[in-house]
Amino acid sequence: MRRTPWLVALVAAAALLTGCSGSSSPLSPTTGPTAAAVPATGSSLSPSDFAAAVKLPNTEILDVRTASEFASGHLAGAVNLDVESSGFTTSLANLDPSKNYAVYCRAGNRSKTATSIMKQTGFTSVYDLAGGINAWTSAGGAVVS
Repeated sequence: MRRTPWLVALVAAAALLTGCSGSSSPLSPTTGPTAAAVPATGSSLSPSDFAAAVKLPNTEILDVRTASEFASGHLAGAVNLDVESSGFTTSLANLDPSKNYAVYCRAGNRSKTATSIMKQTGFTSVYDLAGGINAWTSAGGAVVS
């Protein structure tokens, strides 16, 4: 009976290690669950909700950071349109306003500016990533470069 406490401790340790073995996959714009519906225009989504929403049909991902920020790492499939460039509004004319646009930046401020401009220029389905790519990577989100 002296071995019982050791056996219990060993089984408990194994259970803890197995439970923490990374059974959840990283956030991705291409794999994992898909949202049931398009988010409301102007919504700021958590990284997991954003990951699910970008998988919906007819959705484009816009990275509104600078070209150098984009090159350092971005979400797979994202298109770079720098919201602070003088040509941002002109570039919007090349986008289809009937599509859904998932917008993100570094921390969430520029994406709010971009979604506001997009709504003012006729886009009807735009939402952003709360906390930007910083929140995405902190939540384990995948980036490509």
